[in-house]
Amino acid sequence: MDKKNLAALLSAVANGDTTPEDAAQAILQEPFRRTMNARTPETDAAPTNVDPSVCLDGHRALRTGMGEVVFGQGKNREQLVSAVAGLDVPGRPVLVTRLDEDDGEYLLERFPGGEFWPKARLFISSPPLGVAEGLAGPFAAGKSSWPADGEIVVVTAGSSDIPVALEAVGTLRFLGYEPGLVSDVGVAGIHRLEPHLPALSAARLLVVIAGMEGALPSVLAGLVSAPLIAVPTSVGYGASFGGLSALLAMLNACAPGVAVVNIDNGFGAAALAARLLAI
Repeated sequence: MDKKNLAALLSAVANGDTTPEDAAQAILQEPFRRTMNARTPETDAAPTNVDPSVCLDGHRALRTGMGEVVFGQGKNREQLVSAVAGLDVPGRPVLVTRLDEDDGEYLLERFPGGEFWPKARLFISSPPLGVAEGLAGPFAAGKSSWPADGEIVVVTAGSSDIPVALEAVGTLRFLGYEPGLVSDVGVAGIHRLEPHLPALSAARLLVVIAGMEGALPSVLAGLVSAPLIAVPTSVGYGASFGGLSALLAMLNACAPGVAVVNIDNGFGAAALAARLLAI
């Protein structure tokens, strides 16, 4: 349930279409519905392979402005289908993160109106409302290039960081933003950054993604005025310790105004960016 659904329910009470008792019961049942009450898009009937271990938070959008997102890694297919079917309502699609290709294709079969972006490991159950007209779906599957400017710009140090960057880009598009993407402009060839500085300086917020020594966020934070969210990645040789060296470097950035999320957490950076811009 989000504010729009709640307003519609209260209007129904005011118009006499719903009794206060029925409305109260709907609100009480909504916050943590178990998926045994979910409906599949094909049949509008209770799915046969629901998993009662999945407990859904239907009030998260009311509390935080962003509905529950399904973390796909580690879930079996019954849990995935139960979670998506339980959360998906008209006008309020579901985002699933960290999906392998087989599970993504399986969800596409079960929810044929959805989209799966293998590079970003993201699935969306249906096109969200409010995405700008003309976009080829929130994930724009198969898109070979992205604009290099926008209200939010995602920047990568290396091309190996692009999967994490695409997780951030896809999540931002799911949330209704049109981010720019600038890739492969790390400190090993810092001259590559210079042509993009006007667009980066004009952005309201930057998401900067880097592995290895994780230096790019500190460099950019010293060049532009926009707040910056740094994302360390697990890209690097042995002493990078799976992204820990980049994480520590970003936490110790010389330039002020750098916030840091967890290793490889493109989704978390996008969610934080959207919250900051919504204020």
